[in-house]
Amino acid sequence: MFWIVEKLQKRIEELAAYRYRHALALDEWEMQEDEAGANGVHRPPEIAGELRMRKGDRWVGYDRYVWLRRTVRVPEEWQGREVVGLFDFGLTGSGNNSAFESLLYLNGRPFQGVDTNHQEVFLPAELAGSEIELVFRLWSGLEGGGGPRDLEHQFKRAELAVLDAAADDLYFTGRAALETAKILEESNTSKHDLLTAADRAFLLVDWSRPGSDDFYASVGLAAEALRTAVSELDKNHPVTVRAIGHTHIDVAWLWQLKHTREKSARSFSTVLRLMEKYPEYVFLQTQPQLYAYIKKDYPEIYEQIRERVKEGRWEAGGAMWLEADCNLTSGESLVRQILHGTRFFRDEFGVECDYLWLPDVFGYSWALPQILRKSGIKTFMTTKISWSQYNRMPHDTFKWRGIDGSEVLTHFITTPELADPNVWWYTYNGQIEPFTVKGIWDTYRDKDINRELLLSYGYGDGGGGVNRHMLEMRRRLDEMPGLPKIVPGRAGDFFRKLHETVDATDRYVHTWDGELYLEYHRGTYTSQAYNKRMNRKLELMYREAEWLHSLSAVVGGGDWTAYPKEQLHEGWTTILRNQFHDIIPGSSIGAVYEDARSEYAEAERLGKEAIQAAAERLAGQADDPVVSVYNGAAFDRTELVGIPLSEGIGTKGAWLSDDGRPLRAEYNGSEWLVLAENVPATGAATLRFDPSAEPLAAAKAFEWEGGVLRTPHYELAFDGAGRLVRLYDRGLSREVLPRGARANELQVFEDKPKMFEAWDIDLFYQEKQREVTDLRKLDLVECGALSAVLRFEWAYGDSVIEQRLTVYAHDRRIDFATRANWRERQQLLKVAFPVEVRATEATYDIQFGNVKRPTHWNTSWDHARFETVGHQWVDLSERGYGVSLLNDCKYGHDIKDNVIRLSLIKSAIDPDPNADQGEHLFTYSLYPHAGDWAAGGTATAAWALNNPLLTIPGASAFAGKSLLRADGEHIAFDAIKKAEDEDALIVRLHEYAGGRGVATLTLGCKIASWQECDLLERPIGERHDGAEPLQFALAPYEIKTFMIRLCD
Repeated sequence: MFWIVEKLQKRIEELAAYRYRHALALDEWEMQEDEAGANGVHRPPEIAGELRMRKGDRWVGYDRYVWLRRTVRVPEEWQGREVVGLFDFGLTGSGNNSAFESLLYLNGRPFQGVDTNHQEVFLPAELAGSEIELVFRLWSGLEGGGGPRDLEHQFKRAELAVLDAAADDLYFTGRAALETAKILEESNTSKHDLLTAADRAFLLVDWSRPGSDDFYASVGLAAEALRTAVSELDKNHPVTVRAIGHTHIDVAWLWQLKHTREKSARSFSTVLRLMEKYPEYVFLQTQPQLYAYIKKDYPEIYEQIRERVKEGRWEAGGAMWLEADCNLTSGESLVRQILHGTRFFRDEFGVECDYLWLPDVFGYSWALPQILRKSGIKTFMTTKISWSQYNRMPHDTFKWRGIDGSEVLTHFITTPELADPNVWWYTYNGQIEPFTVKGIWDTYRDKDINRELLLSYGYGDGGGGVNRHMLEMRRRLDEMPGLPKIVPGRAGDFFRKLHETVDATDRYVHTWDGELYLEYHRGTYTSQAYNKRMNRKLELMYREAEWLHSLSAVVGGGDWTAYPKEQLHEGWTTILRNQFHDIIPGSSIGAVYEDARSEYAEAERLGKEAIQAAAERLAGQADDPVVSVYNGAAFDRTELVGIPLSEGIGTKGAWLSDDGRPLRAEYNGSEWLVLAENVPATGAATLRFDPSAEPLAAAKAFEWEGGVLRTPHYELAFDGAGRLVRLYDRGLSREVLPRGARANELQVFEDKPKMFEAWDIDLFYQEKQREVTDLRKLDLVECGALSAVLRFEWAYGDSVIEQRLTVYAHDRRIDFATRANWRERQQLLKVAFPVEVRATEATYDIQFGNVKRPTHWNTSWDHARFETVGHQWVDLSERGYGVSLLNDCKYGHDIKDNVIRLSLIKSAIDPDPNADQGEHLFTYSLYPHAGDWAAGGTATAAWALNNPLLTIPGASAFAGKSLLRADGEHIAFDAIKKAEDEDALIVRLHEYAGGRGVATLTLGCKIASWQECDLLERPIGERHDGAEPLQFALAPYEIKTFMIRLCD
């Protein structure tokens, strides 16, 4: 009847402007372009010239930097009052993901970020009465995806003023009371108490002459009245919300790495200024990569951060080097993320990490709990899982059981993003508003075990983090009846208390046993294929470099001086940086991927140099042409190697083994193919070329006639479009394909998801399918005793796909080495293999093991996983027989009923309109086998595809020997490297088939001692004398790490 809510809303909005008094206009500034746009400009330049920017002017640009400068004398009569600058030079875009940002330099030093969310700058009290220099470095920002375009901004405001404390207090207290009342139920008496108190207070304000002394006197009375009334209301809510300030800065996304460095400087300087004004303010910043940027670019800001960390008000935590994607990165990469991240926090800030803060990644590997527990991390936090399309996780606080049985306490922050009951997802960029403070509890699903929650608040990315509005509201909402208490606090303290609460409860605490699959962003398994390829190749290259240098140290009698620690660390840092959860998933703008190509090229150069240096140290002298073959795997290998012609190696001759046996070999017109036999695990074999010897006679192994290729293992038939229409397994006497099926069928789907182009594949994509059938070429290009190669070429739209199908005499693998010149947009390319196998579950290779997923859509949880991630292989098996599909750089799969499909190219148009245009190189392989995938050797076949035997000219001193040999079954070596902090060998391995047993490691050198350690290389077991057998129990999918000290 009296419109109290609407009236108060209007009065509070009107009061906002009157908080600033005695405004001193700063309407004209010197201006200078910043053409370089360099990082780390911690002292502004001298600004020369006649350019000026004036209030009302518009300025336009894309990735444009502009300097503004002027001096001003702060009035002496302002001493003892709060002096505030008010600045509006441009508009920060929606979601804080685009457009304007700036950094203010006060008297020559970086002082504070200024953007749409941070237009206030409070000056130090001692500056009243003095002349100051204000210099702004404005940035136009980028467009936020979809292709570069200019952005227009307007200079709307620049002035100094005095903050009126009473008006400011009335504004925030009135707003807190009104917004709280609006969300409380009608039956809640606190709702009416708050409205009455606010109404009575605002009736005291004399609006007859706004801005006059009488006006401000009445505002003071109203502020005091409202304060008194609120203090007398009863607040006894049983729930406490701990608020931690945070700014979630994507290391790259709709901006490049170079922009992130400046975003960090702006946001962190703002945090430091607000900490001076609000002593209770506690801030969390994760991602050591950002700290490393600040340390290099803005050392003055970095030192201030270190002081706040010492005080305990700036929390440096989160564990990983950066918030990495957990679908695509290898198990060893996840270990290195934590190893590099925790070491940085320890070395730079003296802090230990015991929780993983990972709010915004697109799915969570089942391997994570074990990795965390073996890194000393007890707690895992995320929010992104709430974005799932079909199903909501049943609990928000629970124990997550990993692939090996390890458990980690997991907590989802349940802060609502919007004050809308139809919005189901949570946010890590929270506001401090009544709807978030109440909503975080209302939506929480484990109220019976826990009554303390964590609210992460602050604008992310370009939004600059926490602002004064949030801090003032936090103070006042803590006093409001009807809401949980909201107090500042540290994330680490919250998680430690949560452990105590969970340990002490007698209520049911849920255990989730399995992966945490995000029912969203499934396209990130495939988008921007080049990055995914390079990530896989470099992960394996650096593993190779590390084990070869470790072998070199052993051959050198335990001498580690040549181990390129810094070089490898630099390369690993590049790999880790590009595993950020918007880089490797393919969801960034095009410029990010131009940067990534450059970074990957440098990391590849460093890796190749490291391998070459190790090769030179390992190569011995020999009179005859000799090539050494190195095998870094945990099993002996017999595989084809390619050896180019060189001095002493011609087109005629024979290849001999270490003991002089002739080897199967043939020259194919461009290189020798040699079947290297029984190359020892983590060891080497020597191949000698004898130009005068006759090659070993070989029987004809392959026949090609009438569209049918016959091999020692299979019979393959093709239709006129180049598709497999029959694959008969000769050795096991069975058809691999169902009758009438077409395999190696390249399928193209219209890919127009309803929300996020690069991120998403929606279930309806399957409604519009085309096949690649325009076969331009099919011919037999190689047919020897060891292998045969068919060449295919298809046209599709504006694209050309070339493929070399290779079959082997010694190996059951069928390789499809593919080169695609892809020119389609919003088209998803897959390859399909229907197989004659009946199974309701398929097996997918993941980090440190594998996971089974349904092949049917019985429930919403099943059909939600219509596209899932696999690493080097997937498999569909029934008792006695199965078929695996291997790959060397792909991740997206779907297996429905008996059809295995691999996603090859996703050509989205946003945020990068040219994503995946151009050349693609990849190989996938079909691998039929007896038994299930474990009995059939799928994992070893996939390893051979991904990490071929390495050939190095020269005779190896380690020929015929193994550096390491494990006698247990299904063991993989993940890392063989130098220890981080001493001259010792680190060996990391895992069991990959789900078996349990006792294993023994045998070393090919004398050792002084061995000791089990965690993933951070800290001892966890007793130290054993080197004479004791290195024997250990190994549980299903368990990771083990050992530190081995060599004898001098």
